[in-house]
Amino acid sequence: MNTELSPSLQNDIDNIVQISAIPSLLNIICRTTGMRFAAVARVTDEKWITCLAQDEIDFGLKTGDELVLETTICNEIRQHTNPVIIENVSESAEFCNHHTPKQYGFQSYISFPINRKNGDFFGTLCAIDPDPAKLENKEVKDLFLLYTQLISFHLDALEELNELSQSLQEEKHIGELRETFIAILGHDLRNPVGTTRMCADILLQMELPEIGRRQANTIKSTSYRMQGLIDNLLDFAKGHLGEGIRLELSDNKIALKKVLKQVAREIKTMDTAHEININIDLEDNFECDINRIGQLYANLLGNAMKHGAIDQPITTDITAQNGMFSIKVANSGDKIPEEKMLNLFKPFFTTNASSNKSGLGLGLYISSEIAKAHGGRMKVSSTDEQTVFEFIMPAKMVRKEI
Repeated sequence: MNTELSPSLQNDIDNIVQISAIPSLLNIICRTTGMRFAAVARVTDEKWITCLAQDEIDFGLKTGDELVLETTICNEIRQHTNPVIIENVSESAEFCNHHTPKQYGFQSYISFPINRKNGDFFGTLCAIDPDPAKLENKEVKDLFLLYTQLISFHLDALEELNELSQSLQEEKHIGELRETFIAILGHDLRNPVGTTRMCADILLQMELPEIGRRQANTIKSTSYRMQGLIDNLLDFAKGHLGEGIRLELSDNKIALKKVLKQVAREIKTMDTAHEININIDLEDNFECDINRIGQLYANLLGNAMKHGAIDQPITTDITAQNGMFSIKVANSGDKIPEEKMLNLFKPFFTTNASSNKSGLGLGLYISSEIAKAHGGRMKVSSTDEQTVFEFIMPAKMVRKEI
């Protein structure tokens, strides 16, 4: 390795060395033209550097060796970008007195520019010999043109491969960070939140002054809110890792009702100002993931709490009738602007309402993903009087994972 070269130039030379076909190309050039030195050179506005060479005349250049740029014809080719072919220097009006043949003692010379796909000049494919050679023919010209194009193609392919490898390494690193993030969400954060809620429950069972009871209730409601945020983040992270939302289907309507009522109680604990009216009527039999449906309902109910008018009740109708299962959550309050309706179910979208100063904007997105996983969909309507979010799915759902 030439320690005087910049990392980029050294990388260019290393790329040429990596192309296993080049020694064969140089050998074919020597056998075809009868010339005894052929090389691939990296040529810049400051340097001429040997990348690879086949030397049968003891010219003395090996990989990484340099010539003074101004002493080379390749420097002129870099400037005008045209091939140079000399069959016999002594008979050439243009080159018989040229300094380069005199300095290096050759009579025949051929050099073609190597241009990158983007048009940048890389260097030259060249050959020299102390004796004259027959070079002014179509076969030799086509051979050099083909080989310079092949070298350019390989250089671009290597560069793209290196960029891809670097990108894969970065993606691997990002993937490891995501896995760590999910582990933190799934264990290191959920467990202490659960412990916090359990301690609040224990405090609420004790004889406490009113101020203590209010603080314990605040701790409990905050833990529920934190749990919801963690669950949404965890689902979002898993979804973007390709795991998607996986379902554990059950047709236990009793268990579903219990979960839905428990969700309503937990939400009520977080916000005592709103009244919640809940109606559950499950006539049809159907399968769903009970915990996921509870999570969807919690997100919709929490959204209604944030945006609903405090002096008006929140109404939820949960039905399984006529082959359809639906959860409808309605609240009074400000109408959602039309321009924001299209983005409600996108991740990290918030309406920036004064009542929504906290939150990550993942609740409705996760709800829509749960709906899709169940073969259903989310609907929303909003007027000056009422905003309604509804999840609807076939009672005989198609088993699906997203």
